[in-house]
Amino acid sequence: MPSSPAFLVSACLAGRACRYDGKSKPAGSGCEALITVLEEKGMTKILCCPECAGGLSTPRPPAEIEPGRTAAEVLAGLGRVLTADGTDVTEAYVKGAQDALTLCREHSVKLAILKAKSPSCGSSDVYDGTFSGRLTPGDGVTAALLKANGIAVYGESDLDALLAQPEPPAEEDAQRSLF
Repeated sequence: MPSSPAFLVSACLAGRACRYDGKSKPAGSGCEALITVLEEKGMTKILCCPECAGGLSTPRPPAEIEPGRTAAEVLAGLGRVLTADGTDVTEAYVKGAQDALTLCREHSVKLAILKAKSPSCGSSDVYDGTFSGRLTPGDGVTAALLKANGIAVYGESDLDALLAQPEPPAEEDAQRSLF
């Protein structure tokens, strides 16, 4: 168990070039400032790219959860994650999600900041599976698994909400706070 609370961050949001297109999230997105704030609060940053952890290469073809299916269905074996040419990459997405959850458990992570809209890390909205750029309500595979296991998940578009979380009022409440 780490000596300080830890938080999980999508590696691409912390500058690692591991996105499907071989890039990282551009600087100036606000993630750097949030990571700094959390580290100043004594939290330890844990980086993870679930897609790479699942065995996918960088760069890699873009993938989306198949239309009409949810991440929960993917995790239950009832849905798939597919590339635009129809290649089934579900196994890699599920393995990466499980690896991210293992990291969270090993480091007692209660908070994750993940890449929005991703079929792995997206929280609240993901691409609709048609490769048209349209969004649909839902989570990515990793985000869904982390949420199902009690980990608060935020996308980089949710940074204001995360920063608005109150400080714990007393030491005994520190374990109940995200900070």
